[in-house]
Amino acid sequence: MEFNPNELEPQFNEQRFWRKLRANLRRAGKEVIRHCLCLYYAAQKPETPLWAKTVVYGALAYFLVPLDAIPDAVFVIGYSDDLAVLSAALVTISLYVDAEVERQADRKLREWFG
Repeated sequence: MEFNPNELEPQFNEQRFWRKLRANLRRAGKEVIRHCLCLYYAAQKPETPLWAKTVVYGALAYFLVPLDAIPDAVFVIGYSDDLAVLSAALVTISLYVDAEVERQADRKLREWFG
């Protein structure tokens, strides 16, 4: 069964995902952005099972949705709830976050953060 993340709209939208990441690099911080990237790249792998992709896109949708437990606009702690959700998702699918996924995420971080 082929998985198309854009079928999860309006909760997850790939263009909105990349736009929000780029727009919130400094505010969200490197750790949140890296978690998002690792999850995203793990979900792109064909061998990642559907249940894991569902976990990933659920967590990424939470990151995208403007209504959070702690609003993102709250200085310093605004992304702490996102980090908790993203961290839980990473632990859940950790078998599918291999060295290549981490390299892809780190490459994108270097491109954005220098």
